[in-house]
Amino acid sequence: MFNALLVDKIDEEFTAEIKEIQESDLPDGDVLIDVEYSTINYKDGLAVTNSSPIVRSWPMIPGIDLAGTVAESSNPDVSVGDKVLVNGWGIGEETFGGFSQRARIQGEWTVPVPENFATAQTMAIGTAGYTSMLSVLALEDHGVTPDSGPILVTGASGGVGSIAIALLAAQGYEVHASTGRTEETEYLTALGASTIIDRQELSEESKRPLTSTRWAGAIDAVGSHTLANVLAAIKPFGCVAACGLAQGMDLSTSVAPFILRGVALKGIFSVMVPRPQRLKAWNRLASDLDPKLLEQMTTTFGLTDIFALSPEILAGKVRGRIVIDVNA
Repeated sequence: MFNALLVDKIDEEFTAEIKEIQESDLPDGDVLIDVEYSTINYKDGLAVTNSSPIVRSWPMIPGIDLAGTVAESSNPDVSVGDKVLVNGWGIGEETFGGFSQRARIQGEWTVPVPENFATAQTMAIGTAGYTSMLSVLALEDHGVTPDSGPILVTGASGGVGSIAIALLAAQGYEVHASTGRTEETEYLTALGASTIIDRQELSEESKRPLTSTRWAGAIDAVGSHTLANVLAAIKPFGCVAACGLAQGMDLSTSVAPFILRGVALKGIFSVMVPRPQRLKAWNRLASDLDPKLLEQMTTTFGLTDIFALSPEILAGKVRGRIVIDVNA
């Protein structure tokens, strides 16, 4: 028997609780993992609070990330004792996820923990940091370089934003950070941001399809009016990587940024990224992300703390990254 955070819905009555379950309760898979750490993302907050239809089947163990040690394996590419991480592939949404002391998954979903990272550090990065890296790669692939001009990061105080700032600054980009928590200026500056912008400058609906150009590119974790206003201020042939919807799923804009300035909008879908690109992203994280900065933005909690943390992350009140020690 082992502990897991289980959410369920029976006759429209939602429950979320820590329960003891057994291995026979786990889904099919060719790898069994002794989970050491997980993390909490916006999606996880939605699942634990039942605030949005994230969960596709009931009951469910949320947690779209996990890291630990392989306990059993029938997959020829994964060995007992391997340190692995898993993020995406529908865990915590369609199949049991990381808020559990054991997990059974498909071996092809695993990524070896990079040699210079401990399992806890990979969960300090988690889906948020992995998404940040995919976003940086999207800008690079489009040809946006440090010489192109400043890069804006929205939702800067959150998990995606914090790691995006650190990654971009490490590569020599001038980083502008938009946040609703301007009291975090010192924190954001320490990560590498040179300019702090109050999110209210970008969060209101605007009727102007184009504004004065300000940025060569952007990583947007907010969506809605913010994304529309960011697109309107991108320099010709710039690029915006859209990876979140903290403000909303809507996007009220025009074709003007695209056909009058050649701006590119790239969607970041981290869940089903093919393994080669996934490995590339994690290898870049291992080489580019300063472990000391990662430590500065990380706080560790236990399984039972998830209930209180979930509404906090949905309200945008969580700074940086949270690691969940599932055995604490």
